[in-house]
Amino acid sequence: MKLVAGLGNIGDKYVFTRHNAGFMVVDKWALDKGLSFREEKKLKCFMVKFRSGGEDIILIKPTTFMNLSGEAIRAVIDYYKIDNKDVLIIYDDLSLPLGKIRFRPDGSDGGHNGIKSLIKHLGTSNFARLKIGIGPQPPVPSETFVLQNFSKDQLPELKNVLKTSVEAVNFYFENGMQKTQNVFN
Repeated sequence: MKLVAGLGNIGDKYVFTRHNAGFMVVDKWALDKGLSFREEKKLKCFMVKFRSGGEDIILIKPTTFMNLSGEAIRAVIDYYKIDNKDVLIIYDDLSLPLGKIRFRPDGSDGGHNGIKSLIKHLGTSNFARLKIGIGPQPPVPSETFVLQNFSKDQLPELKNVLKTSVEAVNFYFENGMQKTQNVFN
């Protein structure tokens, strides 16, 4: 069983913010498959399950807000007994320009509070990630920038990167990290 967690903030006011890039990828994937998320209160997330390539896949969007994402992901991992090697976290990255994605097998939190929470709750930084570029950042504080909506002129690029990200995640599950990095990074 594979777990794919898109990070973001719940609520209408956050739907199109840069910080919700992870939510947007899993939403696109579910939409492409004609699936709908349902809330799992005890696991602190919205969830949808399906089979792909003979593999059970769970997509989640934590309802804990970004800075507490680790709580929901830990709850799902424990409930379904998922190994960390079968977890992929998708989230926004300020250091990458919009339109770029980057897979990593592990790493630090890079100042991202959602990843910081995840490392705290998992007790390790050894989990796969897909970073979605949201930069470049103008001269405003990071906290302000990530909670702003994408601009209208960025929407075509955002649409392309969401499509590419879903294709990349499917490729990753079929081909592993190294090949995926070579093709998509």
